[in-house]
Amino acid sequence: MRDAIEKAGVLIEALPYIRSFRRKFVVVKLGGSAMDDESVTRSVIKDVVFMEQVDMWPVLVHGGGPRISEEMKRAGIEPRFVQGQRVTTPEAMEIVARVLIDEISVKMCRLIEEAGGKAIPLSGRASSFLLGRKRRLPDAPELDLGLVGEITRVDREICYRLCDGGVIPVVAPVARLAPEEGGEASAQLLNINGDSAAAAIAAGLGAEKLVDISNVPGVLRDPNDPGSLFSTLTRAQVERLIAEGVITGGMLPKVRACLEAIQAGVRKAHIVSALLRHALLLEIFTDEGIGTEIVA
Repeated sequence: MRDAIEKAGVLIEALPYIRSFRRKFVVVKLGGSAMDDESVTRSVIKDVVFMEQVDMWPVLVHGGGPRISEEMKRAGIEPRFVQGQRVTTPEAMEIVARVLIDEISVKMCRLIEEAGGKAIPLSGRASSFLLGRKRRLPDAPELDLGLVGEITRVDREICYRLCDGGVIPVVAPVARLAPEEGGEASAQLLNINGDSAAAAIAAGLGAEKLVDISNVPGVLRDPNDPGSLFSTLTRAQVERLIAEGVITGGMLPKVRACLEAIQAGVRKAHIVSALLRHALLLEIFTDEGIGTEIVA
């Protein structure tokens, strides 16, 4: 009986959150490294399906960096990165699109359907859902990253129609090169950093939340001490931690993506660990949460 009462208490605690997020977009970014363990992926998928079942509008954006590197090496192409950006030749772009769209997106949709939901893959390849332009590094514009881009337009109407119909969009971070003003749409595809893509999609949809799920528990003052987790950070605090060198390495692009989303009007951004079962639901539907929440 005690267990039953505790379960009822959990549902009561979740009720106001379910009400407040009803028919609102929540962008969930699942990192490539977090997808190495299929049991972890399936757990996240179940959380996403639950969100849709309680009338939230989840949009799942996935990465796939490790798989892309693996396939590039198999094809005899050595992966090369500049400031964390994958240099993407036309040959590499073919591999990027195949891995992200034909392999990972298809798999994510299948897992969603196995969990009782409905899903459809989205990208800039088969539609104009994501349009972008070639990206230049601000501090080194002379460096050519190849077919690396940044998103300039998100077709909100496509997501609205899918989510309104009970379908979960599964988005691969591949955009189509935006046409010149007055010109025709290009067939050229661009490779978009997954964290940046999720931030741009959240901003373009006017999402209530952006949640980044990876193999880290959130922002830590000491990477070796889980107890040093920051539960809530403001934009100003994040900027100070970056300046102090507390936020570095792989956490830096995630945090910057969260800041971009907030600056564009997304109310809150979260970084949570995929290694904790149902971390997504715990962060969204409980008072305390379990990761790092970044607010304006």
